[in-house]
Amino acid sequence: MSFPITLDTEAVDRFREKGFVVTPGLLTSDEIVRFGAAVDAEVAQRTAGDVRQISEKSRYEQSFIQCMRLWETSSVVRELSCDARLAGVAAQLLEEPEILLWQDQALYKEAGGEATTPHQDQCFWPIGEAPLVSAWIPFVEVNADNGAMSYVPGSHRCGGLQVVDITHSSEPYDILADPALAGVEPEVVYAQPGDVIWHHGFCVHQATANHSSEMRRVFTTVYLARGYSRVKPWPVFPLDRAGVAVGELMEGEGMPQVWPPPDDLPAVPESRGQATGPQH
Repeated sequence: MSFPITLDTEAVDRFREKGFVVTPGLLTSDEIVRFGAAVDAEVAQRTAGDVRQISEKSRYEQSFIQCMRLWETSSVVRELSCDARLAGVAAQLLEEPEILLWQDQALYKEAGGEATTPHQDQCFWPIGEAPLVSAWIPFVEVNADNGAMSYVPGSHRCGGLQVVDITHSSEPYDILADPALAGVEPEVVYAQPGDVIWHHGFCVHQATANHSSEMRRVFTTVYLARGYSRVKPWPVFPLDRAGVAVGELMEGEGMPQVWPPPDDLPAVPESRGQATGPQH
């Protein structure tokens, strides 16, 4: 099956080498308006009962407002999370034939929001080294003043890095100072609405604080290659809901195949429970 968007070899090579890459203008301006409004509505509904000022929130909560699995509660968001263009790009970057949706989430950084602590994503989950990639989709222009992302080039190939406690419930570990990164500086990546920034599951990344007066509105989708097994027993919502035990293939309810694209949008899981605790 041909891809809706075919990446050039330079983009794939850059992702393989650096662990991140930008696909400019993947979404149209009309799509950004439509999908952004749908995500806004989900975030508003899910946070309606939280009347705290940002100063009253935990350090983790000051980094971003996090609302997860929006594809399960909004048909419009489902179109975005399961979009064949995104899934096809994920397949090309991971160089895998079949792709599952691992999760989606809104990461809205409030005006005055703190910087996001440098970390890796994949080590939070009991999935070993299964190929995984995140698509970071801004609905607004993103720059160093309002929460731009930065990535440590080549860090996805560095072993031995510790897990970063982004909740700040334990002693902080400065991953950027780890000798395994050899002092490589993060690269800041600016983005326009319609651009998508992709990063490998093990790429070290962070986001600046939001010094602007507006919300930094960003949505992310995370894609997992099919055909890999769960390697650890610690709890994680997608696998536990699907009843995937250690050693079993990671697939099932709540992890729909998105590439090759199905004939119809994936069905909403019968159980729509929300995970507790940070899921990145």
